Amino acid sequence: MQYLLGDTRTLLISAAILAGAIALAFVAHFALFFVAERIFQRKGKSTESLFAKRAKKSTLVIFPLLAIVLAIPLAPLPADLKSIVQHALGLGVIASVGWAIVILTELAGNIVFARYSMDSPDNLSARRVRTQTQVLQRIASLTVSIVTVAVMLMTFPEVRHVGVSLLASAGLAGLIVGMAARSTLSNLIAGIQVALTQPIRIEDAVVLEGEWGWIEEINTTYVVVRLWDLRRLVVPLSYFIEKPFQSWTRTTANLLGTVMIYVDYSVPVQELREELYRILETTDLWDKKTWALQVTDATEHTIQIRALMSARNGPAAFDLRCYVREKLVRFLQDKYSFALPKHRQELIGAAEK
Repeated sequence: MQYLLGDTRTLLISAAILAGAIALAFVAHFALFFVAERIFQRKGKSTESLFAKRAKKSTLVIFPLLAIVLAIPLAPLPADLKSIVQHALGLGVIASVGWAIVILTELAGNIVFARYSMDSPDNLSARRVRTQTQVLQRIASLTVSIVTVAVMLMTFPEVRHVGVSLLASAGLAGLIVGMAARSTLSNLIAGIQVALTQPIRIEDAVVLEGEWGWIEEINTTYVVVRLWDLRRLVVPLSYFIEKPFQSWTRTTANLLGTVMIYVDYSVPVQELREELYRILETTDLWDKKTWALQVTDATEHTIQIRALMSARNGPAAFDLRCYVREKLVRFLQDKYSFALPKHRQELIGAAEK
């Protein structure tokens, strides 16, 4: 009976110590985040939202866990039970620390995103910083996850011995694994190169594999391109390091658009040039920086006229080209239909008969 009472008293004391530690952890958590939320309210709503949703909820688990780890040596538990509990808590702490680091990287990235807005039409600086932040953030999250799992496994002596024996007898198996993971490793290395050298950025307008679109996502091993018709083209990250592609927004979003028209030699070029300027003045798609109309070629049947115009970005340039092409053709149809391309035939000897 005394033995049972002693065990019961020991468990009650241990439970009281652990419950007190958990209560103190909740109080400390509330006080810390009460102050932190007041600070982050000044940073912006997006930062405050991520801080409240992710950091606050995750640390609500981490704080009590750390409190139990600190309080467990004071609890009068049996040695065997205390050892098992401490090991389980140690695993929980390792996982929690890794989780907290991942959340901190997300929070840091969110702060950067809030500072660099994408609202400007020519947002080269914002796209550069956002691309670096997003790629490095995902690489850091993947690295922290791998290291966390590795550290947790190393706490088990059996697994540690198995790992040492596997390393000692790697040989051919290691070579096979290395060959199998070659594409994954190359994409991870390409991710670091993209973050540092930035051949592509978020919302860059690109042309690849005969398709035109915008860079929508840059993930750890692949890139999602949002095509002009809202399809998504998914390509490996290493593609942008190993293969050529067109970037329409590498240094600036401004682009030059051209419209090619084939007309008869009788066309009044100067009046067509004046009409081009009037057409450009009627639309906001033209950024009023550059325009020109030139005869760029002449064949035995027609002359080639190139209308050149500038726009603030790729989509605007495409729409402007379509608009100008339509208006110029309509102008020729209405006023100079004789200048439209035609085929001539010369009949020799018909008059003599």
